[in-house]
Amino acid sequence: MNKLFRFLTALTFLASTSLFAEISETLPTPDDDAGFVSIFNGKDLTGWEGLPEFWSVKDGTITGQTTEGHIPKENTFLVWKGGQPGDFEIHCQFKLVANNDQGFANSGIQYRSKVLKPEYFVVGGYQADMENGPTYSGILYEEKGRGILAKRGERVVIQPDGKKEVVGSTGDSDAIEKAIRKGDWNDYVVIARGNHLMHFINGNQTIDVIDDQGDKAAKSGVIALQIHRGQPMLVQFKNFKIKQFESPAGASTKKIVFIAGKPSHGPGAHEHRAGCLLFQKCLAGFPGVTAVVVSNGWPTDEHVFDGAASVIVYSDGKEAQPVLQDDHLSTIGALMKKGVGFGCIHYAVEPTREKGEKEFLDWMGGAFEVFWSVNPFWDADFKTLPTHPITRGVQPFKINDEWYFNMRFRPNMEGVTPILTAVPTPDTMSRPDGDHSGNPEVREMVKKKQPQHTMWCVERADGGRGFGFTGGHKHTNWGDDNFRKIVLNAIIWSAKIDVPENGVESKVSEDDLKQNLDPKGKQKKK
Repeated sequence: MNKLFRFLTALTFLASTSLFAEISETLPTPDDDAGFVSIFNGKDLTGWEGLPEFWSVKDGTITGQTTEGHIPKENTFLVWKGGQPGDFEIHCQFKLVANNDQGFANSGIQYRSKVLKPEYFVVGGYQADMENGPTYSGILYEEKGRGILAKRGERVVIQPDGKKEVVGSTGDSDAIEKAIRKGDWNDYVVIARGNHLMHFINGNQTIDVIDDQGDKAAKSGVIALQIHRGQPMLVQFKNFKIKQFESPAGASTKKIVFIAGKPSHGPGAHEHRAGCLLFQKCLAGFPGVTAVVVSNGWPTDEHVFDGAASVIVYSDGKEAQPVLQDDHLSTIGALMKKGVGFGCIHYAVEPTREKGEKEFLDWMGGAFEVFWSVNPFWDADFKTLPTHPITRGVQPFKINDEWYFNMRFRPNMEGVTPILTAVPTPDTMSRPDGDHSGNPEVREMVKKKQPQHTMWCVERADGGRGFGFTGGHKHTNWGDDNFRKIVLNAIIWSAKIDVPENGVESKVSEDDLKQNLDPKGKQKKK
């Protein structure tokens, strides 16, 4: 990248209009590579996720390839799982090869985007376009959205009503295009600062956009790479790195990181990945929230926790709990000291007394303890709910699930607020696969019909918030509006986001519940 060129074009742009002068603090200045982090290791697709039939690593490059008879039915993407950056600068190199008579090869770098179809990795949002032809390389395109926002060589202001005004030029489009090496390596730089977006190819600025259309202008989102449907082609990327910046005041969002555990149990049970992706879908339209899902356990790239407001774990417990593995307790502990939220769903609430219980009691107020707590299936009837932000918009409900109870809480329930409380039914003391009485005292409590807490929350001394929810064994239960809402409320509450008066509104269809289920064999008994 020609740093002097970037600096001079920035100054010229600022001088051309007072509008751009007002946002001068968002423009890049010539500097070295300090602050950049590589997000591709040059060996494999660790930290990225896409359809393996189209994406691989070849010769140290991220490679997307289609062949005759093996073309995606729609544009599909390789998604970086390390976060959803807001303000940043991306540097990478790309090469496009058209393996067809038409000379067609088209790809792009998605940023501040959303995953619209997780099962096929369909992404929508801002795209730094590239092709083997003369028209699209360097333009700003909005995939699955407003289409072309700026052609190559244009300085554009998008007004609040969506009207696009070309207010200047970054240079001659044909001259910029001639400097792009077809079928060879090119440098691409993408800069997003607030509502100001810029693209550069081989040191030449291709677009400069101010996007003021508030309801459309994304402030953060995923980074992804495109494989375009159509003729056979190959696209490769290397030296992919990013530098992230603090977002301008008023433009920041709270990042919630979901850790979905590995598959377990039979079909429809412990659907950790499908459940987390469902939460992500439900929160997609909620203002001020960015939801990131890490599948199959602990993230391969811990940068995903950068800037996190809360970490939510939906997984199996004990040795299968990702937070308890290796030295992950210390990683989460460092986040907790910063006031980051923490929540566990279903089996994830179970550490061991030797490892994790002390921390879980500190971070979320309670935990499942072996030979103390019990894990029966029963119809929990939540007849009354306390007044708390987590219960906003939730009506009393009754539902069958594997509701754990007799949890181990902090001494004297210090700082712990019960959220869901019900009286266990007599059948909770036995299951077809064995006695689940836990200890004699529990059997006596059930006989006396003593209420038990199955969901709770805590506000920690470090300023963070935590919660535990013991339901969630049955995936179909997320289709119940009250069951789902109380967890969504808890998730955003844990991130210190105000819960609306009517709670987090969301709609889930039967088809939604069938999405992203793990391939499983016969039902395993717990």
